Amino acid sequence: MKPGNDNASQKRAQIIKTASITALIGNAILASVKIGSGIMSGSLSVIGDGIDSSVDVLIAIMSLFVAKIIAQPADAEHPWGHGRAETVATALLSFMLFFAGAQLILSSGKNIIFGAEREVPSLLAVIGTVVSIAGKLFLAWSLYMFGKKANSSMLKANSKNMSADVILSSGVLLGLGLSMFFDIGIIDSWVAILVGLWVLKSALGIFMEANTELMDGGSDKFHYKEVFEAVKSVEGAGHPHRVRMRKIAGFWDIGIDIEVPPNKTVIEAHWISFNVEKAIKERMENIYDIMVHIEPAGNLEEEGYGLCEETLKNDLNA
Repeated sequence: MKPGNDNASQKRAQIIKTASITALIGNAILASVKIGSGIMSGSLSVIGDGIDSSVDVLIAIMSLFVAKIIAQPADAEHPWGHGRAETVATALLSFMLFFAGAQLILSSGKNIIFGAEREVPSLLAVIGTVVSIAGKLFLAWSLYMFGKKANSSMLKANSKNMSADVILSSGVLLGLGLSMFFDIGIIDSWVAILVGLWVLKSALGIFMEANTELMDGGSDKFHYKEVFEAVKSVEGAGHPHRVRMRKIAGFWDIGIDIEVPPNKTVIEAHWISFNVEKAIKERMENIYDIMVHIEPAGNLEEEGYGLCEETLKNDLNA
């Protein structure tokens, strides 16, 4: 999608909104089915699987709610806009998820340590899990198709998350089958601990990703490589260095220094920097802002931060 095409932008936004609502409704139904069947059948592992789906519901709700905040224009108090609201909300969500997973592990661990009698979960738990697997497969396929249509990496990533949930639910189903086959109810508690560990892993992954963005952390070196290649494609632009990249609500904010021949006029140097911005936007999607600083060729100023092409090559070869 090319910048400036308002109709295409609106259409893409509508597709993403439709996909988010689909994920919200679908996961809400599946979470209710799993938690309800888990409580009625006495299966902690199914309840834990339902907690995992509940997080997907919270993510969808958060996305729709935070979208209104993000849409607000920049103001005097927030000159960079309101995009970080999404990152802050994601970090808070990770703590909620971690707490839920820890509670599930502690509850299941007590049953195992103190030898509590556990009844074998009823067939209702199996039915709820099978429905969950079928529903997650449908959601994963739907989000992938939405993502492909909107060319949205976010939706495609969420599709992969749904696919991973299918693996989790399949593990729960296997645990239920073993519990029923051997007529040993405590097996469900062991599976519940594994589910809880999965939830903790997801919580830590979400937090680390949010923390990286909040700390203006590094990105994939591939994106830096794209920036350097973009500069090379512009006549008159040389020695790209002190490149800084950070994300604001999924959009790239890029700072870069380039060198131009010292005999260029101000207007000529300006158009070189303009073409550098244009070249970067043609290679990368979701650009928030690009700040190009111009220096005369041969500048020997010592740079204290940011990446240059030599540093990137050393990192990739390390």
